[in-house]
Parts: sequence; structure tokens; C-alpha cells
Amino acid sequence: MITGELKSQVDRIWEAFWTGGISNPLTVIEQFTFLIFIRRLDEAQLLEEKKANMIGAPVANAIFTEKQRELRWNSFKNKDPESMFNLFTRGVFDHMKEIGTKGGVFSRYMKGATFMIPTPRLLDQVVQMIDKIDMADRDTKGDLYEYLLSKIE
Repeated sequence: MITGELKSQVDRIWEAFWTGGISNPLTVIEQFTFLIFIRRLDEAQLLEEKKANMIGAPVANAIFTEKQRELRWNSFKNKDPESMFNLFTRGVFDHMKEIGTKGGVFSRYMKGATFMIPTPRLLDQVVQMIDKIDMADRDTKGDLYEYLLSKIE
């Protein structure tokens, strides 16, 4: 069941999208989903790095190379809005689309994905709000999407 706090966080993000110029509910959900996925990619990489450090081995299944460090959530979330937006339009979003094997199911679904957040200010605002959502609990992710989908009705 969705908590009042999570509902409030989602509502604030939804409102930021709307006041920022994205009023189509499906587009809001799509862009919100892309950002959550980008955050989860970095969290998955952090977990792999932690495992590798514990056993003294290189990172297996790396999502990001050392050269791609700036494309990671924990890196770009601290940049100024203009730098973050430029990084998104020239790297972060494309990297997300290329995750997985070429010709695989994921790449097929992501083929037409488009970054539609129109301004650096809106991107920064939404990234900062998404960063505050506690995603550690598995139920949170399901509750989040259930609530997002209820907004289409």
C-alpha cells in the first residue's frame, strides 16, 4: 500500500512535469520511468562494485565503464542544471537506450525512446525529487507505478 509520503513525493514530481510543460500523462509516466531506470542502473553498478571490492576482483557485468562515470546518477545529480541537461542530451539517455544486447528485447523496446524534458531547470528539479524517494523496499517500486498508473484515469 502506498504511503502518504510516497504519494506526496509522486504528486510533487507530477506537478513539476506539468508546470514544466509536459502535460500528457503518458509522457509524464514515460519520462519519470526513464529517470527511475537511470537511477536503478547506477544502484545496480554500485552493488556490483561492492561485491567486487569484497572479493578483490574486477567488477563483473559492469553497466558503466570508468570513462562513463559522469553518466551515473550519483555523478550527474550533483551537477548544475545546465551541465546535467547537456550531459543527458549527449550521453546519459543514449547510454540507457544501449543497455543490454543489440537486437535484444530491451533494445527493441528502447529503440524509439525519446528524452522529452524541455529545460535544464525541470530536469534538475525532477532528478532531485526522484533522488529523495526511498527505493530500497521492493514494494515501493510497485506502489509507485500503481499510483502513477492511477493518474491516467
